[in-house]
Amino acid sequence: MSTIAQVPSRPLWLPALSLAKRELVRFLRQRNRIIGALATPIVFWLLIGAGMGRSFQGAPGGGGDGNYLRYFYPGTVLMILLFTAIFSTISIIEDRREGFLQSVLVAPISPMVIVLGKVLGGTALAFGQGLIFLVLAPLVGFSFTPISFLLALFVMFVVAFALTALGFCIAWRMSSTQGFHAIMNLFLMPMWFLSGALFPASGAMAGLQWVIRLNPLSYGLSALRQTMQWHAPLSGSVASFSVCVIVSVVFALVLFFLASVIATGRTSADLQ
Repeated sequence: MSTIAQVPSRPLWLPALSLAKRELVRFLRQRNRIIGALATPIVFWLLIGAGMGRSFQGAPGGGGDGNYLRYFYPGTVLMILLFTAIFSTISIIEDRREGFLQSVLVAPISPMVIVLGKVLGGTALAFGQGLIFLVLAPLVGFSFTPISFLLALFVMFVVAFALTALGFCIAWRMSSTQGFHAIMNLFLMPMWFLSGALFPASGAMAGLQWVIRLNPLSYGLSALRQTMQWHAPLSGSVASFSVCVIVSVVFALVLFFLASVIATGRTSADLQ
């Protein structure tokens, strides 16, 4: 009985970790992806922050005492997670084109293992790059306590996991990278714009306030912003820290389950 009970753990974790490691190795070998994933958000932060800094009035709940570069910093961390997590799932399209994905699909493993491996790999990439920017936050004026820093790491991991699972759901049904980029520009970037990254929800028009509150990324960003200003809770957050964390975790789990369902359906169709 003990031998039988130990069997499921090997097929689940070893192939998943192998796929995750493959994503990390592939990423580290492509220096242009590292530069692009880090440089693009930094350029956004500097250009948008410098351009809007003087007009930013520090709306209630905005934080930063009118310093737009400081207000925009958590949104830039979220952008790094978004860019890295989403673009890491482009490898799914490349793997299908190269035939690697087909060889994995016929292996005696569950499609959920493939999803877990791909999502963990993209999550690790996004988390690692977001961590670099998070560590630099004190240079902009943020301060952490040991607890708030650990909570920030947890929030970043959950958000990166959710975004990677979302990218998996989109990339799994795509046959070209051009189509993937089109969906990203049409769907994913507006999610970031309407997460409170560029402006506080309290200063938006009524309709946009509702959109921001319905956007799951808003809760991840709000939780991250609260950990970065742990000593001064934000009055204009979309919800309390605990609610933001719960929504983010549920969002990540739902997307992972959806990705598993999509992968199972596509796998069955491909193997018939």
